[in-house]
Amino acid sequence: MSELALRRWVPSAGRLRAGYRRRRVARSWLATVSWTVVLAFVLTAAFGPLLVSADPNRQTPDALLPLGAPGHLLGTDDLGRDLLARMVYGARPLLLVALLATALAAVLGITVGLVAGFAGRWTEWLLMRLMDLALAFPSMLLIVLVVVATAPGVSSLVVGIGISLAPGLARLARALTAREARRDYVLAARLGGTSTPRILVQEVLPNIAGPLVAQTVMTLSVAAGFGAGLSYLGLGIQPPTPDWGYMVQAGQEFLYLAPHLVLLPAGATLLFVVAGNFVGDDLRDALDPRAAR
Repeated sequence: MSELALRRWVPSAGRLRAGYRRRRVARSWLATVSWTVVLAFVLTAAFGPLLVSADPNRQTPDALLPLGAPGHLLGTDDLGRDLLARMVYGARPLLLVALLATALAAVLGITVGLVAGFAGRWTEWLLMRLMDLALAFPSMLLIVLVVVATAPGVSSLVVGIGISLAPGLARLARALTAREARRDYVLAARLGGTSTPRILVQEVLPNIAGPLVAQTVMTLSVAAGFGAGLSYLGLGIQPPTPDWGYMVQAGQEFLYLAPHLVLLPAGATLLFVVAGNFVGDDLRDALDPRAAR
C-alpha cells in the first residue's frame, strides 16, 4: 500500500470507529429516555432559575393552591410560595451536593484502589481492610454520624456522602488495577524506569477509565438520593433554601389535602436516581471493551 493510500485509509477508519462508538451510547429507547431525563435535570439546575421569575421564598396569602392555578402552574405550598419556582430552584443544591460528594468519593476511592491494586501484599491488605470497615457500616448511618459530628449543612453532607460511597469505587478500582498490573505494557514501563505514580496515571488509569466513569455516574445518582434523604431528615440542606428532600418533609402534613406537595419533589428525585442508574449502565456497556457487543 502506497503512502498516499495509507493516509487516505487511516482517517476513514478512524471515522468508522468513532461512529461505531457513538452508536453504542443510548443504543435503546430506555437509555435514550434516561439520557434525556438526566440532561433535562442538569439544564434545569443550571439555567432554570434564569427562566423563572417567581421568588421561591416569597410568602403570599394564596396557600395550598392546586395545580394549574392562575399565575402558579404547579400551585403553592402551605405558606403560599410558588411550587414551580421551588422545584426549579431546589434542583440546583441537590445536584451540587451530589456532584461534589461524587467527586470526593471518586478521588478517595480511585486513589486507594489504584495504590492497593498496584502495590499488592501488605499495602493492599491494609487499604482494603479499611474499605471493608467502612462498608461494615450502613451508608446512611455513616453519613448521619459524619453530619451529626460536625453540623448539618452542605459541607458536612458532601463529606459524609463522599466517604460512604468511596469504598465501592475503591473495590472496583483495585480489581481493575490488579488485572492491568500484570499486562505487558506495565512490565515494559517498569523495565524502562518509569516511576510508579506515572505508570498509574499515564498507563493504568486510561485503560480502566471506562468502567470507573460508568460506576461514577451511577454513584452520582445514589449520592443525589442520599442528599434528598438527609434533607428529609433535617440533616441536609437547611431552609429557607429550596430542596426537594425538605419539601417532601414539609408537605407530608398536607398529603391528603394537597398531595402534589409531596409527589412532585419525591417523584423528581426518584426519576433522577433511576435515570442516572440507567445512564450508568449504558455507559458501562459502551466504554468497557469486554462488554457484550
